[in-house]
Parts: sequence; C-alpha cells; structure tokens
Amino acid sequence: MNVTCPECGAEFALPADTMVGEIVICPECGAELEVMSLNPPTLALAPEVEEDWGE
Repeated sequence: MNVTCPECGAEFALPADTMVGEIVICPECGAELEVMSLNPPTLALAPEVEEDWGE
C-alpha cells in the first residue's frame, strides 16, 4: 500500500500490518507521520509532543 508524505511529497510503501493511529517515519525526509486512514491510505503530520504530556 503506497502513500505520499504530506511533508516532502515522497512516495513509499506502508508495511502490510500498519494500523490506523500508528506513527510511521518518512524514509525520505524523516518526518513523523500518523496513519489517519487505511482505505484510502492517508497520512498526516504527527502531533508534536507537548512538554506536559504524561504529567
């Protein structure tokens, strides 16, 4: 299943066992991307972790 990086436009394949909500790394630019949908495959930039998360 091929996807396009929303940051740099590179196309790459997602692993077959990818799940919605999973974070993947663009092999071209290194951006952290969240899998928003699998049908059709859609990626979005992963949210930045805030300093107070988990506190």
